[in-house]
Amino acid sequence: MLTIGKLALGAAVTSDTIRYYEKEGLLAPAAKTGSGYRLYDEQAVRRLRFIKHAQQCGFSLTEIRELLALRENDAACCNDVRSVAIEKKLLLEHKIKALKDMSQALNELITMCADNSRPLAECPIIEALENSMVKHPKRKANG
Repeated sequence: MLTIGKLALGAAVTSDTIRYYEKEGLLAPAAKTGSGYRLYDEQAVRRLRFIKHAQQCGFSLTEIRELLALRENDAACCNDVRSVAIEKKLLLEHKIKALKDMSQALNELITMCADNSRPLAECPIIEALENSMVKHPKRKANG
């Protein structure tokens, strides 16, 4: 059995992180000593590594909770986990596209403002931001 400090060291996280994951229901101590110290088994190390790796892949704690629930569900199969991973990848690709679009828009604004000596009242970036028309998706009329 491991103390919280040894668990933290083995999983490369802090004790506070472990306590937070416990509070969020992602982890539980295997036992407690008579004086109230938390004790963990090797399964806790594996679970913490799973959580940290899933976070590195972009999963939120809510999504990680879902993956952990699938892992403990006897009726679940690999395809269930694969579906969650595909959904996450599509969401990340959408975010990447949106970030690239924002970066391109900023590049265009920066290019417009090549003269650093202009007064603020003549700043093309300020002017472009004030006068731009934000594109909203068209809504379908009801009925």
